[in-house]
Amino acid sequence: MAEVMVLFLTLCFQLLALPLYVLSYLGIWEPFCKKIFFPFFLEQFTASYNRKVLRQKQDLFRNMMDFADPSGKLTVLEIGTGTGSNFQFFPANCRVICTDPNPHFQKGLAKSIAQNQHLQYEQFIMTSAEDLGQVANASVDVVVSTLVLCSVKNVEAVLREVNRVLKSGGAFYFLEHVAADRSSWGFFWQQVYSPPWKLLFDGCFLTRETSADIEKANFSEIKLQHIHVPLPWTPVRPHIIGYAVK
Repeated sequence: MAEVMVLFLTLCFQLLALPLYVLSYLGIWEPFCKKIFFPFFLEQFTASYNRKVLRQKQDLFRNMMDFADPSGKLTVLEIGTGTGSNFQFFPANCRVICTDPNPHFQKGLAKSIAQNQHLQYEQFIMTSAEDLGQVANASVDVVVSTLVLCSVKNVEAVLREVNRVLKSGGAFYFLEHVAADRSSWGFFWQQVYSPPWKLLFDGCFLTRETSADIEKANFSEIKLQHIHVPLPWTPVRPHIIGYAVK
């Protein structure tokens, strides 16, 4: 019965989203989304999101300097940097390498850089998280990913790249929305919203069980918690937060 309801409501939402599918079919939506809609949405959303997860992010990044090299220098690679919403939480004087496949975040990113002069910005690399070939093997102390693994094409490939670029003993920090418990109403609605949501929000998957991918990624130690972020009327409240050590 639940499967039938999911199918029926999914079809209803897809009918409501029909204009979006038409724009996508005509090749209009994707360029508009990447260049205008999603950069604007992300800048507004992350400001609100950071207020809701302020304490969690402060706690998450509090021990980053524990992974600095013997000289006390810390090199951070952030995948899917977007508008730079995490910069305020990084420790002073750490070196930051930014990557993102979308070049249209530059306005918001420049604003975040100007507001966070306590960091040393090394470079911006326009690339997907699955292909960090411009970053050398075992060259960074920390990799950061927040609200990124939901929309990459291949989570396993991303985590392989994370392991490759991390120094031995380095850490991968993550804060990601994930699938709700499969027996919950939250998961029911995630399934219903999923097709138009993916199209509207630049490939974002609602039902990824990212914790399982991290647990299979050959890290030596994983500190992971399941939390709920207060995002009313959205299907992205279930999150995982933590870090994994290479």
